[in-house]
Order: sequence, then C-alpha cells, then structure tokens
Amino acid sequence: MGNMTIHALRTVLALALAGTLFVQIVMVPLLAADLAEFGPGIDAVRIPVIVMAILGIVAVQVVIVCVWRLATMVRRGTVFSTAAFRYVDVVIGAVTAAALLLFGLGVVLAPGEDVAPGVVLLIGGAGLLVAGMALVVLVMRKLLGQATGMASELEEVI
Repeated sequence: MGNMTIHALRTVLALALAGTLFVQIVMVPLLAADLAEFGPGIDAVRIPVIVMAILGIVAVQVVIVCVWRLATMVRRGTVFSTAAFRYVDVVIGAVTAAALLLFGLGVVLAPGEDVAPGVVLLIGGAGLLVAGMALVVLVMRKLLGQATGMASELEEVI
C-alpha cells in the first residue's frame, strides 16, 4: 500500500474522529435536551437511548484508533506480525458491541406506540448488518493469521 493511500486513509479517519467528537460534545446533549421536552413519560427511554448513543460513538472511535494503528503497521511493513492481532481483536469486539447496542436500542424502543414498528425493524436490520461486519473482520483476522504464518515460513526458508 502506497504512502498516498495511507495518507488518504488517515485523512478520512481524522475527519471521522473529529465528526464523532462533534456528535459526542454537541449533538448528544442536544438530543438529550430534545428528548427531555417530551415530558416525564419519556424518561424510561431517554436515558437508555442517550447511553447507547454515547457507547455506540465510543465503539466507532475505538475502531478508528485501531485502524489508524493498523495503517501505521502497514506503512512500516510490520502488519504481518502477532502485534496486529491485538488491534484486529479490539475492532471485532467494538463492532460486536455496536451491533449489540443496536439490538438493545430496538428492544428499548419496541414497547409502546411512540415508535413505529418499521423503525424498530430497521434498527434490528442495522444491527444485523453491523454484526455481519464483525464476522467479516473475523474472517479477515483468520486471513491475517494465515498470511503471518506464511511470512514466518518464508523468512525461515530465506
């Protein structure tokens, strides 16, 4: 992977991290204030929704940091080492947590008639897609393991 690609990826990651920080600092408090205006009946949903939003954003930030570290390893030529597994494992955990948060959000919003059933179904579908992403990263981890084994075998031959 060329330096231009690594720089482009880092630019996208930096913008994404800045965007998530903006959402955490500005948008989530605004969401909390908007939900508070609905009245006391919304309190059972308001706090879990805000907590899940914050945790979901943290999961995205964890993935961004890990991908940054993996990109650094690619640039240095050290990605085919056992150290890369730590970051990939953290990505798998963060994406899985994000999927569970989406499923939890659907469960929180499902009771009552305030949220349309279609919205809950869409949230469940999004959770399923995010869980699928975790499985894709798990498969990529297996490929990394095979490539790491091949690299070490090639070093022994040479």
